Amino acid sequence: MPIYLWKGRNRQGEVKKGEIDAADAAAVTMQLRAQSLIPVSVKSKPKDISEYLPFLQERIKTRDLVVFTRQFATMIDAGLPLVQCLDILSSQSTNSTMKRVLREVKSDVEQGSTFADALKKHPKPFDTLYVNLVQAGEIGGILDTILNRLAVYLEKADALARKVKGAMVYPGTVLTVAIGVMVLMLLKVIPTFEKMFSDFGGELPGPTQIVVNMSHWLQEWVGVFAIGIALIVVCFLQARKRSRKFRRATDRIFLRLPVFGPLLRKVAVARFTRTMGTMMASGVPILDGLEIVSKTAGNVVVEEALMHVRTSISEGKTLAEPLAESGVFPGMVVQMIAVGEETGAMETMLSKIADFYDDEVDAAVDALTALLEPVMITFLGGAVGGMLIAMYLPIFKIADTIG
Repeated sequence: MPIYLWKGRNRQGEVKKGEIDAADAAAVTMQLRAQSLIPVSVKSKPKDISEYLPFLQERIKTRDLVVFTRQFATMIDAGLPLVQCLDILSSQSTNSTMKRVLREVKSDVEQGSTFADALKKHPKPFDTLYVNLVQAGEIGGILDTILNRLAVYLEKADALARKVKGAMVYPGTVLTVAIGVMVLMLLKVIPTFEKMFSDFGGELPGPTQIVVNMSHWLQEWVGVFAIGIALIVVCFLQARKRSRKFRRATDRIFLRLPVFGPLLRKVAVARFTRTMGTMMASGVPILDGLEIVSKTAGNVVVEEALMHVRTSISEGKTLAEPLAESGVFPGMVVQMIAVGEETGAMETMLSKIADFYDDEVDAAVDALTALLEPVMITFLGGAVGGMLIAMYLPIFKIADTIG
């Protein structure tokens, strides 16, 4: 539905202005008159360039979603109508994409759609988990409670993701700096030293000759080398995107890596238990919950294990049995879930497991950082220092000759 910019004058003569979603300008005029406003001007709002170029659109971050969910829950709990809540939140949103999405959701709700169906049209910000929980809240008449649970879930899931990203940033940064320094030295610094050495003549020491040969090779093949690395990365990402078999194989390798594997497994357990616990507490059936959780697992091996669990439960088994058979989830997790099933406190048990594994991820990230820090510093110092020593060896020889 198009957006119109309007100006109007109230009975006291004060000029008001704002934006309205309406079918046409005549509908805007009618809405203004219903609010006891005399229309002064009504014109269509020009479209932003980002609407034509998707890559320019502002990304909706998890924090934006959390703020919206919290505020929406508070308004619903206070008894405000759904459409009015969406109107207020869309007008005060500082994220342009979020503002546009909420206007479209509001328009769909005004035309008779349920809130969940309106959200389903925007799968990027509102994923399957979000939509299904909102649907459960609408059916059960506890939308404000569900939204508060969603906000807590999103905050904890975002915190978990930031922990993992934080663990990857440090080694990635150090490795990038090390490679950049080495390439700069080989392309710019080493040729200067080589020219100076050639002016003095004589044979270069072995380590120096190796570094000079590396410089020659890189100067000749730097373009091909850079393109080759870029092609490898692109091909790898495209293969993971297009081939499920390749993605399954690489995901299995990731889970078996010596340092990162245990961390990824703990993240998968924390995400599964947190999501499943939230859905079960919100009244979503266990089979539907497992299907949704498997799609948000982020790892094909874990996804297929959860779908196998879903199939086994539909055949009459308990949740703990197929989880133990999958080999993906640790024995402690399986035993705690079994206890939760026996005592009828599954949601509480899943929440406790999620909290425990959040702490485990914290400890694993700290241990990983502590392990990688000396390794990366040694690599950086050894690579750059070794090249510098190789370049200074001929200088000592030249000094002896001059002496």
